[in-house]
Amino acid sequence: MPELDPRYPFTAFNFGVEIQLPEAGGVRTLCDAAFSECDGLEVSFEVKTIREGGCNDRQIRLAGPASMGQLSLKRGMTRSFDLWNWVASVQRDPALRAEATVLMFDSDQGRPGKVRARFLLSRCLPVKLKAPALNARDGLVAVEELQVAYEALELRPPDDDRAGAGGGVGA
Repeated sequence: MPELDPRYPFTAFNFGVEIQLPEAGGVRTLCDAAFSECDGLEVSFEVKTIREGGCNDRQIRLAGPASMGQLSLKRGMTRSFDLWNWVASVQRDPALRAEATVLMFDSDQGRPGKVRARFLLSRCLPVKLKAPALNARDGLVAVEELQVAYEALELRPPDDDRAGAGGGVGA
């Protein structure tokens, strides 16, 4: 069966995003939403190249410092102003950081489905929140965009119980 085969690829359309703010005595879920797009889950290394004297046919590559990407999330604007409230909170307290989880769900099970992978983003900071473009001629869904900087990214398999389950499903 394909779902048991570890080579079977995940689908990119069934995902969830949860953003939590630490508070005294626990955490508060800031956002548990369905986003239509999620991009920027990445880690890259600055590669250092060393040449060994007398060895002209090769070079040595060392991994330098890791750099994290910038998460970009898009969703249809709703009556929930949770993202706007988070940005306002960071304006009042620039040291405020959140934790985020991006969940990838099974495609063949119902909503929300079985979690197949968990991306944990640490010490998240909103970088940009863009209001939807408004145009009376188009009649399209009003889409807001959030960009988030994060300090660390970790991928956890679904059977790792150190992270909580839950999260909204991507549209």
